Amino acid sequence: MGIQLIQDNFKFLKALKENNEREWMTENKTWYLKNEELLKSFYKDVESGLNTFDQIEKTKVFRIHRDVRFSKNKTPYNVHRSASFSREGAHRRGGYYLRIEPNGKSRMSGGFFDPNPVDLLRIRKEFELDAEPIRTILNGKDFKAAFKGFTTNNQVKTAPRGFNVDHPAIDFIRNKSFVVGHSFTDQEVLAADFKENLLEHYRLLIPFFEYMSDVLTTDLNGESLI
Repeated sequence: MGIQLIQDNFKFLKALKENNEREWMTENKTWYLKNEELLKSFYKDVESGLNTFDQIEKTKVFRIHRDVRFSKNKTPYNVHRSASFSREGAHRRGGYYLRIEPNGKSRMSGGFFDPNPVDLLRIRKEFELDAEPIRTILNGKDFKAAFKGFTTNNQVKTAPRGFNVDHPAIDFIRNKSFVVGHSFTDQEVLAADFKENLLEHYRLLIPFFEYMSDVLTTDLNGESLI
């Protein structure tokens, strides 16, 4: 089902990109609803796979409708489909993300997306105190081959207020999100083992999640906050 699902989903999304208007969607509602049903089944399979090595609290499927209120692009629909998987419990932090989009734009990622101000400060303070544990994780052979470090599209320009711009860990401290990701070619997404490939990339995140969860559930003295 996986290959057929993605093939049809790619076909639908390519057609939508060429006809991104409400009238076309209305005419192709049956096709859209069929795709949504199959996609949700696929996301459920991914959630089940994640639960073999983690515990997932919730799967969120993002809407195909775009929020155009503050955008110059007024096309009504996203031309990708995406979902997120939240980890269960206050002691498990971080989340998984999946984006399915043709033309080599499919991507998985995981980490800490725009953490709240308290968590953000706590992470930065930890890296200011000792960045070696996170560097060790990011530089692990398999981890580095898959992810190549934090994404850098959400950073302050120099240094956050209260931090030294010359600090050895300023490359991490500048981040406002702490996320790693991996892109898949269309051939990889359409392969019979895509779900297993995807889950193996998610599995690589576990040491990262465990370390960051420990940081976010303790103070700088290592005392538990939960």
